[in-house]
Amino acid sequence: MRAVRQYEFGPAENLLFEEVRDPLPAAGQVRISVAASGVHLIDTAIRSGTGGGPFPLPELPMTPGREVAGTVDALGDRVPRSWLGARVVAHLGQASGGYAELAVADLASVHTLPENVSPGSAVAMIGTGRTAVGLLDVAELTADDVVLVTAAAGGIGSLLVREGRNLGATVVGLAGGKAKAGLVRELGADIAVDYTDPGWPTLVRSELGERAVTVLLDGVGGEPAGHALQLLGPGGRVLLFGWSAGYAAPVTGELLMSRGLSAVSPLGPRLWQRAGSLRALEEKSLRALTTGRLTPLVGEPFALAEAATAHRALESRRTTGKVTLKP
Repeated sequence: MRAVRQYEFGPAENLLFEEVRDPLPAAGQVRISVAASGVHLIDTAIRSGTGGGPFPLPELPMTPGREVAGTVDALGDRVPRSWLGARVVAHLGQASGGYAELAVADLASVHTLPENVSPGSAVAMIGTGRTAVGLLDVAELTADDVVLVTAAAGGIGSLLVREGRNLGATVVGLAGGKAKAGLVRELGADIAVDYTDPGWPTLVRSELGERAVTVLLDGVGGEPAGHALQLLGPGGRVLLFGWSAGYAAPVTGELLMSRGLSAVSPLGPRLWQRAGSLRALEEKSLRALTTGRLTPLVGEPFALAEAATAHRALESRRTTGKVTLKP
């Protein structure tokens, strides 16, 4: 099979497209003929060697990739033959071989897919979707909320915008660039602004009138998050789940106390140690997909051989929605 391989940490150019041996499933595993592989910002951090969050960096050489969807084409021992030919999606772990034509997954991590669900959408919801669902569980949004979502044109942000609208909340979406802001408006945001425009906070205040933001869902950090914090009214809630701008939102104890704000990080241990485990979130996310409640924004797939190009595009914020690879 062909796969993306990495022999040393560093720039995107270190992702090499090579011919390798077909993997064989062990006992309790299935092999998936991959139709779509997910690409995540964490993948770029692992590739560069700067870190994979709280997890140790993988041993090299490796094949990156956390999420795959496709068809089961081989079974390990103790796996019922009924799985052969099944359409499935699986989260493989931090860097577990997803950038490949064939991938092996533990049966416990595999979910079956109905025919009407595309591989790209399934890949988006097994990882990015489960994160968004976990965030929303903690946020407990209501129709009375005014929700501000940073990076609203991204994989997680677009789902937060859509669910905010489902719940009847007023949604303010921030995105980098006029084109992305237009896309956020199409997703259903009541107010969509380009945060590269220095005057965006004034525009949001004008659009909201006497209302203030009650919930900030921030995965960007940096300067946009600093301005967004100033739009929160007394008693507002802040949920922090990333800092793609390079540093976290400037949330200080003084800020929280002076305005009665509350702040929480809904990811990390709070997500992993929840009752029912991550699989319960995956099931909830995929159920929202199959029922039509949440439709992920999925960009045009990159070819598997173009994994390095996909990484560069993601790192430079030239992507919208979930980034995927197609073998």
